[in-house]
Amino acid sequence: MADFDYSDTDWDAIGRLSKWYSGDIHDSMEALGLWGYLDGIRLFGALDAGRVVCGPAVTVQFGPSDRKGEPQDIYHNAIDNTPKGGILVCEASCAAGSCSGELMSTGAKTRGAAATVVNGTVRDLAQVRALGYPLFGTEPSPVGVTGKKEPVAAQVPVTIGRVTIHPGDIIFGDIDGVVCIPKQHLRAVADQADALGASEGVARDRILAGEKLQAVWPV
Repeated sequence: MADFDYSDTDWDAIGRLSKWYSGDIHDSMEALGLWGYLDGIRLFGALDAGRVVCGPAVTVQFGPSDRKGEPQDIYHNAIDNTPKGGILVCEASCAAGSCSGELMSTGAKTRGAAATVVNGTVRDLAQVRALGYPLFGTEPSPVGVTGKKEPVAAQVPVTIGRVTIHPGDIIFGDIDGVVCIPKQHLRAVADQADALGASEGVARDRILAGEKLQAVWPV
């Protein structure tokens, strides 16, 4: 994908995925021989119960740096150019320090971003939650990035655990964690998730009607 051109994003398939939750999505991926779980990433910002975020990735790679004075132009540019509904994905595990907090989240939300995912610590959680912004990371820390690391590239493949995320791949996040769906497999995963979700809905109704679990599952 060239720079920040997201005109070919399949928003219809993204809307279909958004009806489900991360367990459905990852089960559907595994049924297709795929793996997308981002190890160690969890929700620290705000996301109402039962809500999910789902959108195309805008990627930022951080590297070690002893420069001072918040040299984050690459990250700021990525935030400013994130498409409405996009999700920022920062690979920032190279050094200590929280690259995202209140100001980065405010900028992202103002641009229409759906969420920010950081492979690294995050901070200003009270303010981020008051903002109502979904911020994901590995753990909270008040430590800043100045003199420790800085963004070195945007819109490049980044790797978190077992998963490499390319710009335009689909990020799905909820209270259980974050999953990346390769762009080329999006529609197949959406089809699989629709089928799985329908089966689970039937099972849920039967259990609520009084049937025993062993008689219901697997459908």
